[in-house]
Amino acid sequence: MESASKIALVTGGSRGLGKNMALRLAEKGNDVIIVYRSQAREAEEVVSAIGALGRKAVAVQLDTSDVKSFDGFFTTLSGILRDKWNRSSFDFLINNAGINRPSAFAETTEEDFDELMNVHFKGVYFLSQKALPFIADGGRIVNLSTGLARFSTPGYAAYASMKGAIDTLTRYMAKELGGRGIAVNSVAPGAINTDFTSFENHPGVADFIATITALGRVGEPEDIGGVVAFLCSEDARWITGMRIEVSGGMFL
Repeated sequence: MESASKIALVTGGSRGLGKNMALRLAEKGNDVIIVYRSQAREAEEVVSAIGALGRKAVAVQLDTSDVKSFDGFFTTLSGILRDKWNRSSFDFLINNAGINRPSAFAETTEEDFDELMNVHFKGVYFLSQKALPFIADGGRIVNLSTGLARFSTPGYAAYASMKGAIDTLTRYMAKELGGRGIAVNSVAPGAINTDFTSFENHPGVADFIATITALGRVGEPEDIGGVVAFLCSEDARWITGMRIEVSGGMFL
């Protein structure tokens, strides 16, 4: 039986995919640290929901695009781990935080490119690096990629390129951290119906996605959280350096 004291840290955990990941991790017996950028009320609602499942949780604010703030964040986190769990480490890092700045390649601004880069690649790179002293040996890191790194949909050249970089980074992290028993994998969702994608504002898009998806529908957050929870379970102990697409079979 797995220890009930494992702790997962989920960035972007106040809504959408991150919220579902946090809840599924809690359902599997893990405690959770919810990291949010601005949605404090939503983050606290997730903390309450996790408490209702009988697990411990706490919400901590962080802008994952602001690398200079990471040292202060981990100082704060260290105190939380000590006070709430009597620990100096956590077990699972889920790099989920994301922003959406769709634009055609020809029209992408440098400002949008930099915002995407800072959240989706630079932030993940250095947050994971700064987290290393706090991740327990034998822990797990899950990086969020995207199906768009395999198939190409106009409007996502910058975003998908950075997620392609995440897939490469995942393999390097897996190789370099394997000596500590830390497994590192990326999870690549397909089209998921969240406020991030807002299919409701684009009539017909969800129907089209269903036609090019083998399982015949748009994804839901519930389709992703369980995969992340599995990768943090003992059953997944021999999986590392892998990109796992969770898209229902888009563009097969």
